[in-house]
Amino acid sequence: MSTVGKAVSLLELFTLHEPEIGLSDLARRAGLDKATARRLLMALAAHRLIEQEPRSRRYRLGAGLSRLARIRDAHFPFVRLAAPVVRELSQETGETVHLSEFSAGALLTVHVELSAKANRVNVDVGQVLPLHGTASGIAFLAASRLEVASAYLEKPLQAFTAHTMTERDTLAKAIAFAAASGYSRSSQGYEEGVHSIGAAILGADGQPVGTLSIASPVSRVDDQLAASQGEAATRAARLISARLTGEA
Repeated sequence: MSTVGKAVSLLELFTLHEPEIGLSDLARRAGLDKATARRLLMALAAHRLIEQEPRSRRYRLGAGLSRLARIRDAHFPFVRLAAPVVRELSQETGETVHLSEFSAGALLTVHVELSAKANRVNVDVGQVLPLHGTASGIAFLAASRLEVASAYLEKPLQAFTAHTMTERDTLAKAIAFAAASGYSRSSQGYEEGVHSIGAAILGADGQPVGTLSIASPVSRVDDQLAASQGEAATRAARLISARLTGEA
């Protein structure tokens, strides 16, 4: 792994549930010796990408990342434009709705509106979603160019649960359904007990830049409700697409 790759691997260890991590843990989880980890952390700190909490001496993400995020948002205001629509969709359906952006071959969760119900699906910002195991991913593949979906179907498909679609023919049928209906449906493909409806969000070139998904406890969903959620998700995704391209 390159030096840049090692430094990035340290950054990716931080999560919402663990925003501060000590040197020893960072080194161990990244598979680095402490001296190398310390040297990389010092380099990241020099660019404000990492900072050290003065009392605990634990590391956390630095303000430099916020600066870069603001610059990116000014150029591509994906979350800022989509968040109000995601919030309204969550209120309309009463379920958790999450927004994902496509990056490096997977979908990165960038915004979540949790259901107000006690029995709800919890999704974390920063969670990476595979394309074949989630409604979001299937919706993305269905909206992508044929060669993109075909190339993905040629890859080994990891099983996340007993319900994950790992057979290429089965996944191809799910992609075809999503392409025809405008939304995808996945039941327990990535997490046991979770039913999801996904819809793709398109950029100015007509290709998907991300997705939104309605996530519900599987016990709460029947075919009629799934169809209703699919229509709502499709409307919301189209509205976000229109806002991104300046058509709304």
